[in-house]
Amino acid sequence: MCRTGCKTQDHTSWGACARAANMRIAYCGVGGGDATAQKQWDNELDLYRQARAQGVQPDGTTRNKVEHALKLSEKRGAAYGRDFAVADMIPEDV
Repeated sequence: MCRTGCKTQDHTSWGACARAANMRIAYCGVGGGDATAQKQWDNELDLYRQARAQGVQPDGTTRNKVEHALKLSEKRGAAYGRDFAVADMIPEDV
């Protein structure tokens, strides 16, 4: 009753054999998602959380928008979205 790859071939059922092998399913996100895409999304949201913790208020959660807000904040020495907005900026800052 064991799996063909079982080294001992002494289990009472296929399920017992699989449990003994400590089998794990690789990443299976919602709808069969991809672990790489999930990690990228999680990293993007983490970067957004870090920006918000610094007082920066990006225009969105995508990496490009967050990095843009952080770059402008550093350049101006103030928090984008809280202390200034793009409309307040002089043309050299953009």
